[in-house]
Amino acid sequence: MSMEASETQQQAAAAAAAAQPPRQQLAQHLSGSLSFSSNLSISGEDEEMSRSALSNFRAKEEEIERKKLEVREKVMSHLGRVEEETKRLATIREELEALSDPMRKDVALIRKKIDAVNKELKPLGYTCQKKEREYKEALEAFNEKNKEKVQLVNKLMELVGESEKMRMKKLEELARSIESLQ
Repeated sequence: MSMEASETQQQAAAAAAAAQPPRQQLAQHLSGSLSFSSNLSISGEDEEMSRSALSNFRAKEEEIERKKLEVREKVMSHLGRVEEETKRLATIREELEALSDPMRKDVALIRKKIDAVNKELKPLGYTCQKKEREYKEALEAFNEKNKEKVQLVNKLMELVGESEKMRMKKLEELARSIESLQ
């Protein structure tokens, strides 16, 4: 979802919230992007937006996974090529040493640099895999907490509703008591 669409939705939600009774404003505030009607159900439009957002999110996740696999394959391909090139350079270096070429020092320096880069590439591959696992774990934790939040908001709305009913009942009893005194 684009930033503009998100801002437009937030503005529309704020305008709708201003026209709602305090109880519904509280519910909307506590539920984040979820909006509750008087029977605590999600409206069709909100469900559609949620489905659309979820669909977009899943599509982006699949695209990210696909790109990660492509990058990983390229890295592995480069690692294989680097190792092959290292072997080839070692062979070339031996041939150059046999010829007593003045470029021998330069070749040795480049080979050392290639070896250093090769050593740096392997840990980077492992780091990439580790970060990917951490991301998945964090995403799962986020989703679980979000579900917990929705459940807590629903429970809060139930308690607020029960409290309002009890107060109204008590007010009606007090009003009857006052009327009976007159």
